[in-house]
Amino acid sequence: MGLSKDFLTLADFTSEEIKHFIFLGLELKEKQKKGIIYQPLKGKTLGMIFEKSSTRTRVSFEVGMIQLGGHALFLSQRDIQIGRGETIADTARVLSRYVDGIMMRTDDQQKLVEMARYSTIPIINGLSDLYHPTQAIADFMTVYEYKGKLQGLKLAYLGDGNNVAHSLLIGGAKLGMSIAIASPSGYEPKKEIVELAEEEAMKTGSKILITNDPKEAIEDADVVYTDVWASMGQEEEKELRKKIFAPYQVNQALVIRAKEDYIFMHCLPAYRELEVTEEILEGKHSVVFDEAENRLHAHKAILVALMGNK
Repeated sequence: MGLSKDFLTLADFTSEEIKHFIFLGLELKEKQKKGIIYQPLKGKTLGMIFEKSSTRTRVSFEVGMIQLGGHALFLSQRDIQIGRGETIADTARVLSRYVDGIMMRTDDQQKLVEMARYSTIPIINGLSDLYHPTQAIADFMTVYEYKGKLQGLKLAYLGDGNNVAHSLLIGGAKLGMSIAIASPSGYEPKKEIVELAEEEAMKTGSKILITNDPKEAIEDADVVYTDVWASMGQEEEKELRKKIFAPYQVNQALVIRAKEDYIFMHCLPAYRELEVTEEILEGKHSVVFDEAENRLHAHKAILVALMGNK
């Protein structure tokens, strides 16, 4: 497939290309479960730049590279000169001479865009202020495993219209999934990203709903999804957000409006009894730990597609 050199946002890929990542991830997961050694990235190195802390992103990319036969280098702001003022452009050009790909977790999507502009190797968005596309691939993999399809399903997302919501909006629309997002007033997804998703939805027949009413969003949902109310960097807003987001908590009173066989998803870490009750998180509908496991295989799919021998 003629994939983009970089993995910055799902907006850069066609629905077929997104499906390629999803099904390659499922294939790599099956290989791993069967004990099949598959090492297409033997001798290759991934540089991992972290400006934000991480559990799942760091461990899954690092383990993924090892399983694929390659190596991963963890680079915090303290380890490289970006933290001391070296430009993104210079960092990109230097690292392009040393490693075969860069995964970056940052607070600013523009840093990724600039990194991609000046690098000669693939750049992967491990999370930014605007998007979390690697998470979305794992999410769609998980939905497919449980539902056997993506097109025609409804995913309801309750909470902050953040980077996760943005990637689910764009990816879901491209895959023909209807996406309903309920957020408090002033915390909705960005208008330009909603408009982009609506354009894609017109092509695939899916529906996009942005509302302030969680009951409206969750009605007849196949998938119920939430995320933390205060993301990294928003800690000072935590107490305020607790009050504003309280009606959006995923609890038993709300999920009775979803389909009987709904699955519950959360990208983790989860704060129990805040955005979701313990009863739901640990209940029979919850697939959050399968979803977390799929980060490993989704990331491997992205690495193979971008860094494998073309």
